[in-house]
Amino acid sequence: MNTKMRWKIAIDILMSVMLLLLIAYQVVAEYLHEICGTAMLVLFLLHHILNGQWYKSLLKGRYTLQRIISIILNAALLVAMLSLAYSGVVLSRHVFDFLPITRGMALARVMHLAASYWGFVLMSLHIGLHWGMMVGMFHKLAGGKRRPVLAWSARFLAVAIAVYGAVCFRHADIFSYMFVKVEFVFFDYEKSTALVFAEHIAMMGTWIFTGYYASKGIGKLTTRSRKKEKDRIA
Repeated sequence: MNTKMRWKIAIDILMSVMLLLLIAYQVVAEYLHEICGTAMLVLFLLHHILNGQWYKSLLKGRYTLQRIISIILNAALLVAMLSLAYSGVVLSRHVFDFLPITRGMALARVMHLAASYWGFVLMSLHIGLHWGMMVGMFHKLAGGKRRPVLAWSARFLAVAIAVYGAVCFRHADIFSYMFVKVEFVFFDYEKSTALVFAEHIAMMGTWIFTGYYASKGIGKLTTRSRKKEKDRIA
């Protein structure tokens, strides 16, 4: 593993941690929320710089269904992050309080609410689309040996987390925030910090699980389509 790849992995891990700290707003102090948001923006920019080759390759190669979905997802995530950056600066009471911003608070508040949860879902899906790389790395660390018991245990745990996360997602009514059916988030301040993070990790797991298996399914469909096309030409 080269140095650039190590940096990519480190930044991706830090972004995942920042995402959890940002989304668990009720257990994180407001000033810390703003610091984490600023750190997330810096990490996001570094992530794009280190993956600049992806932009250069956009006009090259074949556009499969999987690649189209990945591009749409990345574009949507970019819009969500830029919306969060703008609205976060406008609403800032600590980090960017020195800026002479006096207007646009109402719009920024609604934008920040929707973009926060869209960003959470889209980033989790993005991780899921690339989760196969993580699985491959874990497989290499295990010496490349197949361990059926460990593999099935990991799958069972993944399903359990995904189901629990889906229940938490539904119970928190997050779709209402994503589509701005409700303009204010209702936090349960009686929940313990551990439970808040456990629920958000599970919700992230739900969308990672969705992205991973959707990617695998689309990959299989693409492979079958190519095989049929080759057979037809032959």
